[in-house]
Amino acid sequence: MTALILGLILFLGTHSVRIVAGGWRDARVAAIGEGAWKGLYSLASLAGLVLIVWGFGLARAAPLELWQPPAWGRHAASLFTLLSFVLIVAAYVPRSRIRALVGHPMVAGVKLWAFAHLLSNGSLADLVLFGAFLAWSIVAFAALRRRDRAAGAKRGAGALGNDLTSVVLGVLAWFVFALYLHGPLIGVRPFA
Repeated sequence: MTALILGLILFLGTHSVRIVAGGWRDARVAAIGEGAWKGLYSLASLAGLVLIVWGFGLARAAPLELWQPPAWGRHAASLFTLLSFVLIVAAYVPRSRIRALVGHPMVAGVKLWAFAHLLSNGSLADLVLFGAFLAWSIVAFAALRRRDRAAGAKRGAGALGNDLTSVVLGVLAWFVFALYLHGPLIGVRPFA
């Protein structure tokens, strides 16, 4: 569990620097340059991700079950993860109405993904991993929306075609991941 927690601190901490210490981050970027900052940021994030994957695998080897998820939890998780994939794709599709409406679809997608997994899993490791991502995404989403309001950020109306692209690619990515990749990569087949 130690590796999982350290990985979460490193990964989510790295992704929280702009939220909790924006001025410090800006000073570091000014001192070392944008490229060097992104390189260090990426290395720290990758190290955190490796620790999360490794630590979660270790914790799953001897799970401590805290609760039995409800039978409907798997169905709800499927729906919420499908929506999360659409939101995550929408974060990368320019001028989509989904992006304009949500504001930060990547963070909203992470929020849905984490919530979905808490509905369908009941071990301590699940609570630590998905609970941490859910808590982070709630705080990050609120902070980003506050920052947008303070900056007077305006979002364009977006185009329906770009929404369609987000939905089609999101559903396709979800389908491939859920049916073909989740089992080999994560060790759990959601539809088995």
